[in-house]
Amino acid sequence: MKLVIQRVSEASVKIEGQIKSTIGTGVLVLVGIEDADGPEDIEWLSKKLINLRIFPDELGVMNRSLVDMNGEVLLISQFTLQASTKKGNRPSYIKAAKPDVAIPMYESFIQKVEELLGRSVGTGEFGADMKVSLVNDGPVTILIDSQNRV
Repeated sequence: MKLVIQRVSEASVKIEGQIKSTIGTGVLVLVGIEDADGPEDIEWLSKKLINLRIFPDELGVMNRSLVDMNGEVLLISQFTLQASTKKGNRPSYIKAAKPDVAIPMYESFIQKVEELLGRSVGTGEFGADMKVSLVNDGPVTILIDSQNRV
């Protein structure tokens, strides 16, 4: 699984012109799932996400996590994170998990993050044409790939 984590002061997602989810201070997370991903990736990434110290403390040092500051989360599925651009100019998505695998993984990831945070998170809709808006705070953008843990 790949995550693109963006620290935001606000973010929202619209589907067919209607707001599906909106958050204030927290993180917008784009989630890309590949066939090699499993429950251990969900476990590792969900803990990493909520404990990642990317929010400023009273001295302005990035030393606080989502848990520390009661930050909000917006999770958006994005298969294009699994794009391979090694050959030619047209990205290949051969590593991206098909919906029958990716949807349950995305839903499990949402549930695990909610369980660890103790509250619900905002989401998009798997496979929908979404319009995502955000105000990137910092900007702070972190990339994490569970296949590169070591």
